[in-house]
Amino acid sequence: MTSTAQAPQPGSVPPHPEHLGHVIFIAAAAAMGGFLFGYDSSVINGAVEAIRDRYDIGSATLAQVIAVALIGCAIGAATAGRIADRIGRIRCMQIAAVLFTISAVGSALPFALWDLAFWRIIGGFAIGMASVIGPAYIAEVSPPAYRGRLGSFQQAAIVVGIAISQLVNWGLLNAAGGNQRGKLLGLEAWQVMLGVMVIPAVLYGLLSFAIPESPRFLLSVGKRDRARAILAEVEGEHIDLDARVDEIETAMRREHKSTFKDLLGGSFLFQRIVWIGIGLSVFQQFVGINVAFYYSSTLWQSVGIDPTDSFFYSFTTSIINIIGTVIAMIFVDRVGRKPLALIGSVGMVVGLSLEAWAFSYHLVDGKLPATPGWVALVAAHVFVLFFALSWGVIVWVFLGEMFPNRIRAAALGVAASAQWIANWAITASFPSLADWNLSATYMIYAFFAALSIPFVLAFVKETKGRTLESMG
Repeated sequence: MTSTAQAPQPGSVPPHPEHLGHVIFIAAAAAMGGFLFGYDSSVINGAVEAIRDRYDIGSATLAQVIAVALIGCAIGAATAGRIADRIGRIRCMQIAAVLFTISAVGSALPFALWDLAFWRIIGGFAIGMASVIGPAYIAEVSPPAYRGRLGSFQQAAIVVGIAISQLVNWGLLNAAGGNQRGKLLGLEAWQVMLGVMVIPAVLYGLLSFAIPESPRFLLSVGKRDRARAILAEVEGEHIDLDARVDEIETAMRREHKSTFKDLLGGSFLFQRIVWIGIGLSVFQQFVGINVAFYYSSTLWQSVGIDPTDSFFYSFTTSIINIIGTVIAMIFVDRVGRKPLALIGSVGMVVGLSLEAWAFSYHLVDGKLPATPGWVALVAAHVFVLFFALSWGVIVWVFLGEMFPNRIRAAALGVAASAQWIANWAITASFPSLADWNLSATYMIYAFFAALSIPFVLAFVKETKGRTLESMG
């Protein structure tokens, strides 16, 4: 039966959807992909030194095993959109859940180093898919009045996933007597760490059967009645459902499918705005943030901290990451994107410079002296806090807003690809750089943090309060 209720007038406060709690459940279930994104990305932190020891490999080879997942991430992110458009958002989530599960089992039971790397690539593919499909699905099923808050579930889930992975690693290490290669459940502790991801992966897959398909996808394949029913479920029966369906269909017909060719312009290959997006993505990674999540346990152990304590500090760092993300979510629409970026850059320069200073001291009996040691720990937390409350969130906000409509999809794809490549470069280079000179490595990261300040001031325009249609 067609609803005859009138749509709310412009400027009026939209009523709560009749099933707001169910809508929140739908968004939270989809955000489980983000949780697995964060969990799988950082769980390897607990296995780095054990992998080095078990397979007797050097820093360069170790770095490639850690970083190889990013190849899968890039492929998964590049293909997820097309997969979702062909078979649906829910099926795409279910494929990602299966890949997460396979990766967890394979990584926990590797025959050799090469197949461990292979399972890491499979997990990376799932991460890439989750990084794309989660935000897209949540945006498509959320009532307009709640889209921003429900969309933040994805980022919140990522940082919670990072924290939980470090907490689980710490607990398993303690259960194994503080030895990453200690026996646990018939395996070495590091294998159990990687295998535990089976639990959230299976949960993600089960939850995908409990949430509806995106109305936008259903309309794209001609299932108008089913799309209409889901719109009533998530937006409420107070709206004119037929008018809402017509609105979505009209918007889909008008969409311009941007291509790589649309990005070209000028004598520097891409249009200026595309280069700015690439710059934001590269700076986000070149400050070395993923060193804190992939290698922090190894880093602290290299300066003499006990393995159990190093795992605990990895967990506390991830808690700081959550706090910073919450701060960013609160202030990004109040303070603006550009001021937060500048505040974050200044804070990161201070934190990274202090870490570089602390690591410049020679080890005494295999440990940093007391004062530099405490400075390094505090500075690492300061760095992560300022990254999380700024660049960790606002880069994705900028990339979603700054490009003109006609090139937004293609430009976002290029910028995201640049981010994965930069992530790979930092991840693959850190072990060798740390062996060369740990202090100098952190000075390089501090240099990029400092360089991001004039970049933002000179090239990045504030997008707060502007409509997407006004971007040009």
